[in-house]
Amino acid sequence: KMGLPMATRIATHGYPLHAYDTSEAALQAVCAVNGVKAAKSLADIGRDCEVVILMLPDSTVVKKVLFGDMDGLAAHLKAGSVVIDMSSSSPSVTRELGPRLKAAGVDLIDAPVSGGVKRAIDGSLAIMAGGEPAVIARVKPLFLTMGKAIVETGMLGSGHAMKALNNYVSAAGLLAACEALKVGEDFGIAPDKIVAVLNASTGRNNSTENKLMQFIVPGSFNSGFALALMRKDINIATDLAQSLGSKTLLGEVLLRSWADAEAKLGHGADHTEIFRMLEK
Repeated sequence: KMGLPMATRIATHGYPLHAYDTSEAALQAVCAVNGVKAAKSLADIGRDCEVVILMLPDSTVVKKVLFGDMDGLAAHLKAGSVVIDMSSSSPSVTRELGPRLKAAGVDLIDAPVSGGVKRAIDGSLAIMAGGEPAVIARVKPLFLTMGKAIVETGMLGSGHAMKALNNYVSAAGLLAACEALKVGEDFGIAPDKIVAVLNASTGRNNSTENKLMQFIVPGSFNSGFALALMRKDINIATDLAQSLGSKTLLGEVLLRSWADAEAKLGHGADHTEIFRMLEK
């Protein structure tokens, strides 16, 4: 959902792009874009590419792609190349992988994104980049094909930490907005009036502006971002807080709510379907 429009933005800006995916359908879709060539293997990506962008489900997959037992990408990367992990990964795993790549002369930066499919398509993503400033500067022209707000967050792993924290705040805002919508409807207030007041008042947030009327009120629940991925990011944020000895008063309640929703609605549910839990 995200990798295809992001790759399309890069290719349409004239960069030669090699693509690889374990899904044949996904690979065919991206290679239908002018200027994109299909790679036969991860080894081909490593041999042919100066910069490698990973857009994957989680750190477990990222680690397997880079250092898998069979034929990991890292073994084929040339010294001086750059790996950019744009996935929503665990910052602790990112910090573990960085030195392993550095030992082979390869730089790693983490640059997760925010904005969803719509902003991936129009190239207005927010990108939070962690790592050495000189390496980020080297690949910033690539970032500018995909995003408008490029924020350098600091050391390696800080981008992934900020992505998890951002989604923690986003998940809290969505759940609160859904609860307000449900209570207001139960009281007899029309949904459009509830949303209009929230958006004209201090309760306004990303969910009230971009999710309630678009995906929840009509019951389409097709924002394109999975509930399971939101739960994963909340998990990363709460784990990060615990590892630092920080307290998150909402964290455990929020994690339980989203984990319960995932268990009941299924792994493939859209994250906006959290509202269906309140209807039950």
